Amino acid sequence: MSNNLIPSEAVDVRESLLLGGRVRLLQPAVGYRAGMDAALLAAAIHSQPGERIIEAGCGPGAALLQAARRAPQSLFIGVERDAAALALAQRNITLNAMDATAAAVAGDVDRRFAALDLAPFDAAFANPPFFDDPTGLRGPHPAKREAWLADGGLEAWTQFLLKAVREGGRIVVIHRADRLADLLALLGAGAGSFRIRPIHPFADQPAKRVLVRAIKTGRAPLALLPPLVIHERGGGKHTLEADAILRGEEALGWT
Repeated sequence: MSNNLIPSEAVDVRESLLLGGRVRLLQPAVGYRAGMDAALLAAAIHSQPGERIIEAGCGPGAALLQAARRAPQSLFIGVERDAAALALAQRNITLNAMDATAAAVAGDVDRRFAALDLAPFDAAFANPPFFDDPTGLRGPHPAKREAWLADGGLEAWTQFLLKAVREGGRIVVIHRADRLADLLALLGAGAGSFRIRPIHPFADQPAKRVLVRAIKTGRAPLALLPPLVIHERGGGKHTLEADAILRGEEALGWT
């Protein structure tokens, strides 16, 4: 998510194919580009027909469109404060002929969910910026800086998500593994029934990402699920499980 208000027509964009070619994504050629995190987040959104799902900080729509393609009988709404990213998300929705199942609207996580004047959703998801403190970044490209820095901190994002869903609604977040404790503490202010899936780059390396699902007002015990390993040593680019998820052939389960 960014404060850069350059019109999308002035940004050099390139097309990427996602979900085994089932999603076409226009995104900036330089700066932050959606990749693995968006694909994993989309694969972890399980919805029922007729449900309404919201994404906080949808950017150009990488996770939003992949999630919507996976669940065409649900309605997905992306919220984005950056005018250029929002315009790209809207273009991408039309490009993929998904105007009936997805939309992108202007909004700012820091202004809280109530500012959108929308009814609570059945589920909410996000890939929040990884850093709250600008000293934690070492000279990123200016186009990436806004996507990596959360103005209101992780707390603003978790508060938005908690308010965005009805009681019993689901919240799904992908974030840095070393911020898991912060994420659980902040979401624990209004949610429970946590299920955590570590994401390891290789089987013999620590997790660098975690996917967390919480239920608003949920009370079930926390569950630490088997990890997803992305790469094989000396083998193909991805493990068979990761490749199937990225292609859209499998979902990322919560059991």
